[in-house]
Amino acid sequence: MSPPDPRPSDPPLFSCGPHADVRPFRLSSDGTFSPVTPGLPMTPDVQVQCEGGCGQSFVSLPPPAESAPPCPAPMEASSIHDVHNQTHCKYDLLSSVPLTDLELKFQYRGRPMGSLTVSNPQGCRLFFGLLEPTPDQVDLLGPVSLQQVRFPGTGELQSHKQKFYTDALLDAMERGLILELCQQDLYAMRLCQCKVFWSGPGVPPHAGPNPLEREKRIKVFSLNDFLQGLILFHRGEAAAPPPFDLFFCFGEDWPDNKPREKKLIIVQVVPVVARILTEMFSGELSWSTDSIRLQISNPDVKDQTVEQFKELQRLLQNQHIQGPWAAAGP
Repeated sequence: MSPPDPRPSDPPLFSCGPHADVRPFRLSSDGTFSPVTPGLPMTPDVQVQCEGGCGQSFVSLPPPAESAPPCPAPMEASSIHDVHNQTHCKYDLLSSVPLTDLELKFQYRGRPMGSLTVSNPQGCRLFFGLLEPTPDQVDLLGPVSLQQVRFPGTGELQSHKQKFYTDALLDAMERGLILELCQQDLYAMRLCQCKVFWSGPGVPPHAGPNPLEREKRIKVFSLNDFLQGLILFHRGEAAAPPPFDLFFCFGEDWPDNKPREKKLIIVQVVPVVARILTEMFSGELSWSTDSIRLQISNPDVKDQTVEQFKELQRLLQNQHIQGPWAAAGP
């Protein structure tokens, strides 16, 4: 196969039950889970809706049909009756949460360039250029079973200087960055010439730049570690939920004393299961009786009168009796 042009053109753009009155109040530890919008399905032509309406699109190439495992089933909301069935609730949670989905968000110097959800349980390869993997090029371009995600081009950038430097980095990303899922953990491996730095769970925030060594497989996220941290948070033994966002910075030191918005290329990777579970249990914990102190005055005579009228109103409604104060019919 002949080598590609030294500077490939930008990828083609596509158009884009009833409540009882009981005192003192007790808040049950059981709660209902809100429904979650399933991730976007992966198709050859991805319509990207950018934050801020930038209109930039990019290409996500599916893996070969024979190697692409079926996507996890979309998450379904449990009914209120299922919540009280502890065994059924556990089954629903484990089977409905997408354990392997990854949300990818691209930013070029703070500008959102697009986002998508990768549902391939093997993972994905982030790259720029024309080369796609084949079975005899695994060492060069990674496994063929990975989702192929091409970086957005720079056609929409207004600054000529930003475009120049970003293009220089993209030119060095032909081989790409591998994000591979294995036994509930996420691993990263840099193949490309462009240096890649990252931050995420377990990386001290002030430890200085954290580079990925070339062709070395590094664990960047552990689902079991995250779940253990979430359990501690739910028990009140941790002040905050465990972090789960990963940030990959291409061609510049990271983390350092500069904000992400000043970096030429940042890719944020979000394990969807971690985001969903954090939203579930953060909402649950916010209703804990240990953290809520209700301030209600003792009832006086007028309060008792109001309560008596409310009780009479309930009795009338239960007996289907219409009071004389009701408006006369036509």
